[in-house]
Amino acid sequence: MYRLLIADDEALEREGIEWIVNRMMPNTFEVMHAENGRVAIQKADEHRPHIILMDIRMPGIQGLEALREIKGGHPQTKMVLVTAYEQFEYAKEALSLGVKEYLVKPAKRDQIVELLQRLVAEIETEGRKREEELAMRDKFFQLLPLAETEMALVFMSDPVNETDADYLADILELSIEQGCAVVLALPELGHVPDKELGAAKKKIYETVKTFTKGHLKSRIGCVVSSMVHWHIAIFLLGEAQQKAEALGNEAASLGAKLVEHLRQAREIDVNIGIGSVRKEIEGIRTSYFEAVFAATYDKRWGHLRSFDELKGLSAEGQRSPAESRVADNTADRTYVELAIRRIREEREQQTWTVLDRAVTYIEEKLQEDISLEDVAEHVHLNPHYFSKVFKQQTGETFIDYVTRLRIERAKELIGEGQLSLKEVCYLVGYRDPNYFSRVFKKVTGVTPSEYRTGL
Repeated sequence: MYRLLIADDEALEREGIEWIVNRMMPNTFEVMHAENGRVAIQKADEHRPHIILMDIRMPGIQGLEALREIKGGHPQTKMVLVTAYEQFEYAKEALSLGVKEYLVKPAKRDQIVELLQRLVAEIETEGRKREEELAMRDKFFQLLPLAETEMALVFMSDPVNETDADYLADILELSIEQGCAVVLALPELGHVPDKELGAAKKKIYETVKTFTKGHLKSRIGCVVSSMVHWHIAIFLLGEAQQKAEALGNEAASLGAKLVEHLRQAREIDVNIGIGSVRKEIEGIRTSYFEAVFAATYDKRWGHLRSFDELKGLSAEGQRSPAESRVADNTADRTYVELAIRRIREEREQQTWTVLDRAVTYIEEKLQEDISLEDVAEHVHLNPHYFSKVFKQQTGETFIDYVTRLRIERAKELIGEGQLSLKEVCYLVGYRDPNYFSRVFKKVTGVTPSEYRTGL
């Protein structure tokens, strides 16, 4: 039921409106009364009515004053101004308060009912819209870890399509104009039984990610990779005009605090390496290799190393061993390739989860005129990106996939022999029997009639 507050200093007016509402719209409203503006404000705070009918002239706090205060605390409430002809000028001021509905005394029964029915319809529409927005928002946030895993892979692996990288950055609301890598090398937990190892690693990963996001807040953008081969990569990101020194300081501060936090929260010592601040994707990828080198530099646990402090220059001005190792990308390639493979496996698993939802939706809507854009919107992906992922994972374009499903279903229905070919055409999503026949022949080599005859 909806809550209706009737605010009028005349009891007869309040009771008359309530009688009309209960008579013409039974079981629709829980009705409350207020004899003045002060009581209306109190009851609005207490009961949060969906609709308020407010008389403009009442003793004490006037109707407009009460509406103004109520609107401030309950912006979703539907406000209706009740006024007499000689007070109609007050309605102009009410417009500034968001009051778009009014009743002129004496209001007729049909006018009251029509107004309330319209407001109820608005409330129901707004409620459905809010539910859809919340559901969409929930699904969007469920997909964010997939985007973050993909973004980490962009920084860790070979160059990828720039459009895809920019799209992922847009989803995550990140700038990738410059950044640096922080890599955590974790000791293998030899004392933990194999059956408990997965849960232990998950706790460490969640500790790292939660602490990192909480520490950086909104000051610095960041991407946290999955835990692979006892390593976790964190990428700190910023815009080009941001000072590289500030980004580097944030990385050093985060690294030092993570060493201490993991020691206290998880009772483990980790080594952390910090790469230098570099521009764009290629530079951030180089920073990642630098951080891997710095994280594996010490053989004892519990150290924080910056690549900048390790590289230096030799007396002859040649590249230091650290620079050579990162430039050649050989000493750490085994780890990086393993990391990439593990991340790809996880990414593909997450992608299949999205595709499973897409395929289920396609099968449910097979009888309808379904488009790639419809499915992409259902799984909350950009249509271009969804089309690419769909082809990569299924080996078919969206159109070919849907066509194949429809023709396979049509063959099943024809084989059952219970329906006419026209009925089969409509049941598999085609609206033109001639077009259905052409598509069927293109896929199977025979027309639907020939197929039925050959059974």
